[in-house]
Amino acid sequence: MTLQKRATVVSTSVAALLTLMKLVIGIASGSVAVLASAVDSILDMFVSIFNYFAISNSEKPADKTFNYGRGKVEALASVIEGTIITISGLFLLYQAGRKATEGTVSQYMDISIIVMILSMIITIFLVIFLNKIAKKTNSMVIKADALHYKTDVYSNAAVLISLLLVNFTGYEIIDVIVGGAIALFIIYSAYELIHDGILVLLDRAVDDEIVLGIEKIIRNNDRVNTYHLLKTREAGHQTFVEVHLVFDCIITLMDAHRASDDIERKIKKLDEKRDWVINIHMDPYDDFTMDKK
Repeated sequence: MTLQKRATVVSTSVAALLTLMKLVIGIASGSVAVLASAVDSILDMFVSIFNYFAISNSEKPADKTFNYGRGKVEALASVIEGTIITISGLFLLYQAGRKATEGTVSQYMDISIIVMILSMIITIFLVIFLNKIAKKTNSMVIKADALHYKTDVYSNAAVLISLLLVNFTGYEIIDVIVGGAIALFIIYSAYELIHDGILVLLDRAVDDEIVLGIEKIIRNNDRVNTYHLLKTREAGHQTFVEVHLVFDCIITLMDAHRASDDIERKIKKLDEKRDWVINIHMDPYDDFTMDKK
């Protein structure tokens, strides 16, 4: 089992545990903040399950149908996950508004506080684990999962503070305000997931720092006269690079090939954690400039 798959299995198991704890207490206590956190954990569980299958598909090798592999499945999963998070946030806003109008009183405060403390501690350890896996694999799905559970840490802390304040003051409006605030924060956090996923689906170029590094490597090669049509994009764990290199027309194919291999090797060293797919086209003259004229 790969690190990405192992991470989704761990996050799914943790989400299932947190869901059981929060859902029972949320329904019993009538706290909209705890219930909001429980609903979020339910969604976490299903999203983590979905991520497992997304990663399984994205890791499949390229074939006749998918010549470039299935790496964009991860970006699609990120968009779907962000959309689900947004819907959950809207539902929690509805629950907060409902409690405000109906005036429901929270119960079982002591147990609720203990459950939220345990949930926060468990979630913190999960975020640390997912961040380590995300750094090792550069997986968009794991990064999204880590960000998602990071927001859960903040929401768990907010719910805990809310329960303590309601317990000591008796003001139920605090529960409503905190629950609503968590819902808005959840919606806000989902924007980045949807935004980044859509950009990958649209074949956005890699970070400027990487592109500048590639250009510097090409310019520093004495064999290359110039270059054009440099294109980059990402899909899952893979980074694609395409470029046309212009050599002197009298250079041997062997020398041009060696120069291209040297450039490719140096590009891969820019970030050895990436799975690079580099396609270099060798030109004997600058046909790009001539075509533009």
